[in-house]
Amino acid sequence: MTDDLRWIPAQTYAMGSDRHYREEGPVHQVAVDGFWIEAHQMTNAQFEAFIDATSYVTVAERPLNPADFPGAPAENLQAGSMVFTRTAGPVDVRHINLWWTWTPGASWRHPEGRGSSINGREDHPVVHIAYEDAEAYANWAGRSLPTEAEWEAAARGGLEQTIFTWGDEPELRGDRLANFWHGDFPWRPDLGYGKTTPVRSFPPNGYGLYDMAGNVWDWTIDWYSNHHPAEVDKPCCVPRNPRGATMDDSYDRRQPQFRVPRKVIKGGSYLCADSYCMRYRPAARRPQMIDTGMSHIGFRCVLHAP
Repeated sequence: MTDDLRWIPAQTYAMGSDRHYREEGPVHQVAVDGFWIEAHQMTNAQFEAFIDATSYVTVAERPLNPADFPGAPAENLQAGSMVFTRTAGPVDVRHINLWWTWTPGASWRHPEGRGSSINGREDHPVVHIAYEDAEAYANWAGRSLPTEAEWEAAARGGLEQTIFTWGDEPELRGDRLANFWHGDFPWRPDLGYGKTTPVRSFPPNGYGLYDMAGNVWDWTIDWYSNHHPAEVDKPCCVPRNPRGATMDDSYDRRQPQFRVPRKVIKGGSYLCADSYCMRYRPAARRPQMIDTGMSHIGFRCVLHAP
């Protein structure tokens, strides 16, 4: 069944960017085989069907193990997740703890915590999804999560090395090309922004894919490293269907107290602001600890041809 999928043809393309954030370089040639990818991010309604069929419990819904967090107060060991909270005014954007709040009870069912729900948001992308959750859905559906190279090929929509999914020109005032932060981050979004939107709310890219820029980040299957491979532009050795780093590479050496491996997430989210995090671009990439879902992280799946 491929009604919800779009075909991405086999191709060799220039992956990455040398014009933006350091972790996006160096630009290098990669080859990917053709594959199917879901036209939009997984919605709350779709994820609910999976839960109803399997009784699966997401990571955010499971109480934390006190042994994993010695000395932590009991109130911090409740099931929950990280929720974006707008600030009251301008803040120093170097301190992300000013707008991210650990929120007991936050999960895919309760995106802002206890008392919130997905009623009326059935066609919004599901959030608070840890890597394990996305993988469980993909296995149930007979699909998989994309590699970083597959995801970026799909996001480019057939355009070679353009900055955005739609070309090189930034969105003009009055246009609505993607759900990223419009306004003053992280406290004053323009009307209609600063939150998730229904899938298909913005124009698709050249392959007919929605929200390859913004709305919520997508998980990929690849382990993160802080740069692409150094071996580039060797015509004899273009990697085919490359896989990223090793799990050991993915640990954050700057925070050795957090021994949690990290996967690559792609696509940016409704929180990407040009003044702070212009990562709603095909080449953009970020690390995410595999045990942590947040209110701006979701996923989509791929299906490989037999």
